[in-house]
Amino acid sequence: MTDNQTVQAYTEAWTQTIESISELVAPLPEDSWNRATECPGWSVRDVVSHVIAVESDLLGDPRPIHSLPRDLRHVTTEFARYVELPVDKRRCHTALEMTSELEYTIIRRSRALRNAKQTPEEPVRWPAGPLARDVPYHELLRMRAFDVWVHEQDLRRALGTPGNLDAPAALITRDLLLELLPKAVTDKAGAPAGTALVLDVTGPVEFLRTVRVDAAGRCTVDESISLAPDVQLTMGWETYLRLACGRGRPGPVSVEGDQELAERVLANFSVTI
Repeated sequence: MTDNQTVQAYTEAWTQTIESISELVAPLPEDSWNRATECPGWSVRDVVSHVIAVESDLLGDPRPIHSLPRDLRHVTTEFARYVELPVDKRRCHTALEMTSELEYTIIRRSRALRNAKQTPEEPVRWPAGPLARDVPYHELLRMRAFDVWVHEQDLRRALGTPGNLDAPAALITRDLLLELLPKAVTDKAGAPAGTALVLDVTGPVEFLRTVRVDAAGRCTVDESISLAPDVQLTMGWETYLRLACGRGRPGPVSVEGDQELAERVLANFSVTI
């Protein structure tokens, strides 16, 4: 794809996913908004609040004036405090207030994306408080499709309403997580030079990848088949997603080969979402 086609694909994936969230939560009764999700300390309301807050930041809306309670145990860093503030501000909002704000935010953000003049490589500000930085425009769009889709799945699991597991943003998520896999295998798990690890994922999004560590300790991921890997991990797509996104080990993982190395890899699989 060309750079402009990539931007369009990321935009369409974000649109499909955030509209799916809107459709999912629109009919929810008040009590369902309080259901716990796999995000520490966050309810369904809180996850939706977070989605609204990030898109509002990208629209340039002012941050809410609010003081966080001091007893939020899941808030342990300055970045977490930055993320939590608009979430906590909405904890008293009703279902109607939440769905109305989400719908309005989607309308505004969709309009902004349609009218955007940035080139794919143009640096834009990623609003992340103490972690704020400039990133290429296409990368910001990719991260938004990824983040919103992962949180859609958080909501679906909390509500017992599975779906959209093979959405366009799911494929974006797969590719982004695979880019981070070498760090988990070498930097975190300490796989030695010469290691070959096969990852076999089944389900709505299927793929087979081999992670190789060369003699210099460099790690690569490719689609070739290793006939005698040191480790082979086989799991379903949802299990892989939840592991990689720090939601625990919720489903069976079949391990063949070096059990100790496999456990180190699985223990260091997750990225922060």
